[in-house]
Amino acid sequence: MMKHIYTSLDIGSDTIKIVVCELHQNKLNLLAASSFKSKGIKKGLITDVELATESIKGALLKVEEMLGIKIKKVITSVPSFNAEYSIIKGNVRINNEEGIVTSNDIIKSLEIAAKTQPYSLREMVTILPIDYTVDDKAFIKDPKGMKCSSLGCRAVLVTTPKKNVYSVIGLLENIGVEVVDITLNNIGDLHSFNNKAFEDKVGAIINIGSEVTDVSLYNKSILVKSSIVNMGGKNIDNDISYMYKVDIPTAMNLKLKFALAHKKNASVNDIIEVKSAYDANLKINQFELSEVVMSRLEEILNEAKKEINLLTSRKIDYIIITGGTSNMPGIEYIVRDVFGDNANIGNVKMLGIRDNIYSSCIGNIVHFISKLKLKEQDYSMISDNEVYQMTAVNSRKLSASDSTLGKIFGFFFSE
Repeated sequence: MMKHIYTSLDIGSDTIKIVVCELHQNKLNLLAASSFKSKGIKKGLITDVELATESIKGALLKVEEMLGIKIKKVITSVPSFNAEYSIIKGNVRINNEEGIVTSNDIIKSLEIAAKTQPYSLREMVTILPIDYTVDDKAFIKDPKGMKCSSLGCRAVLVTTPKKNVYSVIGLLENIGVEVVDITLNNIGDLHSFNNKAFEDKVGAIINIGSEVTDVSLYNKSILVKSSIVNMGGKNIDNDISYMYKVDIPTAMNLKLKFALAHKKNASVNDIIEVKSAYDANLKINQFELSEVVMSRLEEILNEAKKEINLLTSRKIDYIIITGGTSNMPGIEYIVRDVFGDNANIGNVKMLGIRDNIYSSCIGNIVHFISKLKLKEQDYSMISDNEVYQMTAVNSRKLSASDSTLGKIFGFFFSE
């Protein structure tokens, strides 16, 4: 029986994230996950091919050592800079003898819809189905198995500049990794946090990255618009570095291990000692440090709020904050200050990687699986022989009772 295993790659400016999961009985089991410091990547774009290649190889090696096999195929995100979202429509006749809509008919209607929108200077990332029309019945979510003579579709065509796509694919192919599918991280973020309560609502997801913050708008769980705020976690690091005259690694360490995102629960009596860039001993209290962090975070979130208002004039039903910075303690207070009660911090549900830096990576696997289901395809990125190698390697690390695939690290995830 085929094991359904998928690898997702997120090439970020600060870290490269990789997640490997097995789909078993409609649940995702975590097999491996890692993050690796990235170089040669700025604001999500590859600026130095050699350094970026070195970083991606390092990230792959970490996962390969965990699993005991080579990673040969991946789903990868591509930069969302200048992404465009266009509503498209297509229609096909149902010609089979039974007059029953099949997955092939659905795919054909989407392909026809895509051809109605010229994008020769851009590259198609994906098509996001909105709904279908079965003869005279509109707004059908899943027409498969229905009887009709005509099938229509509405969808969102997602495109980006060609360089966003080919720079990533070319780099991965040069190191021997096949790109099975491409996506945008804001598509993955929705799939990480989506639930049925969002199906008839308008919402936004704010992903605070290292150098940029992605702001994405969703209508009925479909990505419809996005924009970028040119600030992120590194701006906080720079502020700390400037205020206390410390180097960037020290500033990052202070942010991650000592600061709070909001001064509400910070203590003036909680002190940490560090060396300044001039080798002087510094005593920094948590309250003052948290004020520095809070000031920049407030600016980032207010800029994101402005972008949401530019993207739509409609009432926003929900806002989710994700990205590495959203893991900071106390961030829920500043989010509430800026957005009120309809905003929440994202919560990655996969045990073993309860860290929002992986939200896009995990969601991109869920999105890929949804496309396989639409096409009724049975597919895995890892062969049966590689599965055998992986199980054999990891069985030496665990007791016999725990060595079955899908329990390699004892983690599971339920959608």
